Amino acid sequence: MLGGLNIPKHPNLLVGIETADDAGVYLLRDDLALVQTVDFFTPIVDDPYNYGRIAALNSINDVWAMGGTPITALAITCFPKKGLDFAILGEIMRGGLDVLTEHGVALLGGHSVDDPQIMFGYAVTGTIDPRRVVTNRRARVGDALILTKPVGTGVVSTGIKFGKASDEVIDASLRTMLLAGREAAQLMCEYGAHAATDVTGFALLGHAWEVARASGVTLEITAASVPLIPGALELAAAGLLTSGDKSNRRYVGDNIEISNDVSLPLAGLLFDPQTAGGLLISIAADRAADLLARLRETYQDAAIIGHVRQRQIHAIVIR
Repeated sequence: MLGGLNIPKHPNLLVGIETADDAGVYLLRDDLALVQTVDFFTPIVDDPYNYGRIAALNSINDVWAMGGTPITALAITCFPKKGLDFAILGEIMRGGLDVLTEHGVALLGGHSVDDPQIMFGYAVTGTIDPRRVVTNRRARVGDALILTKPVGTGVVSTGIKFGKASDEVIDASLRTMLLAGREAAQLMCEYGAHAATDVTGFALLGHAWEVARASGVTLEITAASVPLIPGALELAAAGLLTSGDKSNRRYVGDNIEISNDVSLPLAGLLFDPQTAGGLLISIAADRAADLLARLRETYQDAAIIGHVRQRQIHAIVIR
């Protein structure tokens, strides 16, 4: 929808909507820029406190993904005036506030709408050195691709909805979503990552396609190397995919080649929309092993999942 608008070019806008990056970046002065993003979504876990925590991390992760520091947040919520105890909303907001406070983000206020469908999230503002912005448009041929967290939160949330996910699977998904991206962002900047993106609603392949398109390259991904939340593959095999599976396939379109050796459930997880997912990092191959070793101190499932190639017929190739 934004692509259909005649949005004037602004000289201070360093990162806009053109490459579908994780956040916008606006230049204030030579050594300071603002990073801004917004995200909110429906409940994906039963516990309202954890829902609020996940929503906060999902929002501020976008600022970290650009290499920025989140500083302020505005809460956004839809909640019904009748039929539900307002204590539920209180717990949602308490969970979000605890995460914001933990990471030094000041809550400025927010906006609420009376709606039968619960939704919650934040608009987040951060700061960044404009000379050190990490975007999705600078992946280089020969780079290694690192994914910091396993995928599968979407199918697990569907499994929760239909009572098909075990407590162990739910706990594993919750731990993944509540693992903040701050340390990963700091490390990718320290090691000089060329490009990065936060893997969220458009799934691993949707966001990978955005990187490939913005950088003019092809991303070659080894499906068997992609870390998965334990139990997620079985849920995908049982057909517990989200509606985002189809929409993400449409989003990528025919710009992808998937080997026949990749099973349908595994391919489904690669298209599975994520919440508070990991970073997909493009970094020089000779630095990848060292970065991965440091990442695994916090992100034990982090893995090298592929490489950047010269642009081919397809922007994404899955082996």
